[in-house]
Amino acid sequence: MFVTTTRRPHESFQTLRRLNNMLDEAFGTWPLTQDESGAITSAWHPAVDVFEDKDAVRIVAELPGVSPEDVKLSLENNLLIIRGEKKQEAEERNERVHRYERSYGSFERAFMLPATVDGEKIAAEYRNGVLTVTVPKAERARPREIPVRTA
Repeated sequence: MFVTTTRRPHESFQTLRRLNNMLDEAFGTWPLTQDESGAITSAWHPAVDVFEDKDAVRIVAELPGVSPEDVKLSLENNLLIIRGEKKQEAEERNERVHRYERSYGSFERAFMLPATVDGEKIAAEYRNGVLTVTVPKAERARPREIPVRTA
């Protein structure tokens, strides 16, 4: 009699996810840099969701604490780049600081868009620390129904 045991596929994904989280925690604030004011900053990557429907591709980025004036969008060869900077405000403090956990510094995210989008009609909206970029699809790329005629 043979007894075989197998791991369920989702267990290996959970292990991989835990490993990824540990690596993010270990290296998430690397490399550290110092700006001209002497504040320690780190490269950071805002969380982003990407959605697609029949009419458009939508990119939603969380940018808490980033001023809309510090966000720049560019598009070249269907590569959409979102850049910006989260600036640390200089504060005069009389108390000791025990911990800094918030990230500051420059960020950049790049997204290769499908060839079916219309780059001339991109719209961006910033509200409550959330940037929403809407990239409409070209008319020719949208699904359409073709009527069937009878003879």
